[in-house]
Amino acid sequence: MSFALECGKVKRTGFLPAFFGGGFLAGAVPALNMLFRSEMYTGINDSPVSILLRANWQMISMLNILLVIVGACILYNIEYADNAIQRMRALPVSECAVFFGKTAVLAMVSVLLLAIEAVSIGGCAVYWFESDAGLYGEMLKNFSFFLLLMLPSVLASLLTASLCRNMWISLGIGVVCVFAATMIPARNFVLSLFPFAMPFQILADHTEDAVRNYRIAGAAETAGIALLEVVILKIRRLFE
Repeated sequence: MSFALECGKVKRTGFLPAFFGGGFLAGAVPALNMLFRSEMYTGINDSPVSILLRANWQMISMLNILLVIVGACILYNIEYADNAIQRMRALPVSECAVFFGKTAVLAMVSVLLLAIEAVSIGGCAVYWFESDAGLYGEMLKNFSFFLLLMLPSVLASLLTASLCRNMWISLGIGVVCVFAATMIPARNFVLSLFPFAMPFQILADHTEDAVRNYRIAGAAETAGIALLEVVILKIRRLFE
């Protein structure tokens, strides 16, 4: 029920156009890169998907995270505008249910975002590398990995937005976190577990053990941030 309500709320905002526009912009990155610099990549001896992801994923993932942060700010600005969230607290409505409804909406559009980018990467692999051997299995493996590592940043962005009445504060915090994440050494596993740094990881750059560890960390961080939000909401409710 909360998910349906949240879907209804976003229709009155620029939430969906922002994600569609951002998705097509991110999807254009590999296509434009190959259009103007294909000779740099077609001679590399590796799978087409790995080549394309190594060449483009850092830029794509940064766009993805920025969109997630903006999306989280929009979702909670709906509640804080005109004190709607205070009126909601007077009703028998759980703030936790609202949070998880928003999480479901943001996760759903993140899947859509990754799907647009997967189509772009797959199209580039077929067109410029003229090979689709094992393409679908490799794409599914890579983009399911990206989705899992994206979920902690989705929940962290929503948690920040839920705590800040002014959306510009939560947006600023998110942007600072993104740029801090870009400064983290890619090979430092512990530091790379920062929620806003995890989406930059590429499957082909890691051993099977490291990939397993990232998957475990992604699931653990997602659950941990969700639990933290529940605790924060319950504590805040006691003091209101």
